[in-house]
Amino acid sequence: MKQYLDLVRQILDTGTWQENRTGIRTISMPGAMMRFDLQQGFPAVTTKKLAFRSAVGELVGFLRASRSAAEFRALGCKVWDANANDNPQWLANPYREGPDDLGDVYGVQWRKWPAYKVLDANATARIADATSRGFSIVTSFDEGGSQKVLLYKAVDQLRQCLDTIMRNPADRRILFHAWNPAVLDEIALPACHLLYQFLPNATKREISLCLYIRSNDVGLGTPFNLTEGAALLHLVGRLTGYTPRWFTYFIGDAHIYENQLDMLQQQLTREPFESPSFAIAGRVPAYAATGVYEPEWLEKIEPSDFSLVGYRHHEPLTAPMAV
Repeated sequence: MKQYLDLVRQILDTGTWQENRTGIRTISMPGAMMRFDLQQGFPAVTTKKLAFRSAVGELVGFLRASRSAAEFRALGCKVWDANANDNPQWLANPYREGPDDLGDVYGVQWRKWPAYKVLDANATARIADATSRGFSIVTSFDEGGSQKVLLYKAVDQLRQCLDTIMRNPADRRILFHAWNPAVLDEIALPACHLLYQFLPNATKREISLCLYIRSNDVGLGTPFNLTEGAALLHLVGRLTGYTPRWFTYFIGDAHIYENQLDMLQQQLTREPFESPSFAIAGRVPAYAATGVYEPEWLEKIEPSDFSLVGYRHHEPLTAPMAV
């Protein structure tokens, strides 16, 4: 994880102090990238103990379209507690549905993106096409003297990605994202890691992932997001018969919070250990071995199905999370 420490040094050396919504200053740098060859190891931070169980618990919550901090806690992840229950702006938001509610955060957009179509009521061919694609007519209404119909369906973006990998791996549109402008005012936290693109190589039977993060807390968020992205790529590869290869990690606003400086300065004095390897439990079917496509394991996977092998790390370090 030398790349991670290099990023921390670069932010400290070239970044500038910025104010932000949390009230805790950051040293911020625009534009950053890291690229990992997953055949050479898993990108787990080793200069402190990685909260691996919490990270994969969060990922599983996303895969299940969770919108409650209680659901994440049950999976071993407590990082959503403060956003759900301690953020004054969210507590005052009329869309909040009570304790632990988060709104339609990441996983809901990944697995149940709310899609709508407004069509002329007499556009029978278009309506027939939409309904054949899973849309349902919700209601009809008059708009400026013209009769319209409103159609809706929940789009499982991630499942569509897997289906496309299986059907047409040369497609350059195998991606999903969580930035839904229509609900930004209805959620506890707008998506930070917001765009994932899968890139299969059918010739080599390898699959890579590009992840774009609009805003990244490098002290606490980056180790988490690296773990989740790499674990997701391993899972997708397992279910589609591809070997995980390149994981490229892009950051828009890369920043370090002022109250996390001591933790990161300590990490910079530590020599990274060799990267561990990643394992998925044998109960999770591997398409390469069975030849049976079972995408329903996106919902059936458990945090305990993921593990790190040969993970050596320095002593744990903690720092507060800015909310």
